[in-house]
Amino acid sequence: MTKPPALVPAPWEQRLADLQRANAWQLDGRAAVAVGTQGWQASLNWRQHGAATELHLAGPLGVGALVLKATPEGLSLNGAPPSDAVLAQLQDKLGFELPFDDLRYWLLGIPDPGTAFAMARNAQDRAQQLTQAGWTVDYDRYLPVNGDLLPARVVLSREGVRVRIAVDHWAMDH
Repeated sequence: MTKPPALVPAPWEQRLADLQRANAWQLDGRAAVAVGTQGWQASLNWRQHGAATELHLAGPLGVGALVLKATPEGLSLNGAPPSDAVLAQLQDKLGFELPFDDLRYWLLGIPDPGTAFAMARNAQDRAQQLTQAGWTVDYDRYLPVNGDLLPARVVLSREGVRVRIAVDHWAMDH
């Protein structure tokens, strides 16, 4: 009997192209946020379907349940029609400006292709630290998913704000 070949993850450049095109995926996890001396925790569910993104945050500490939807028509919060005021409302609720557009890529462990970035990779040829859009994104741990490695723990930080995201479950549709 021959042993199955060991999993050799695809090289960075190939994965980067694949993941930038990935448009059907979801993750379930938890977020812990510290803004100055304030902090809160929430469960976090992200659903990506083509150009449509849905983010559910549900937390005990004054955040309540929050559903953010992004479509080509714009951003909407908790089922209201899309509006330009959503990011400001969100910042008000969360206590900081959520880098929503970038986050879609950062959660996958890649930079947003639309803006300049600096990145260091780990021994597995995955992102270890990414600096983009004024944020530093650290990847502490990865999970095996469909023959690849996707982030299991992501820490976003910028002046006065720290967001830790722990991923419990990934689902990728190919």
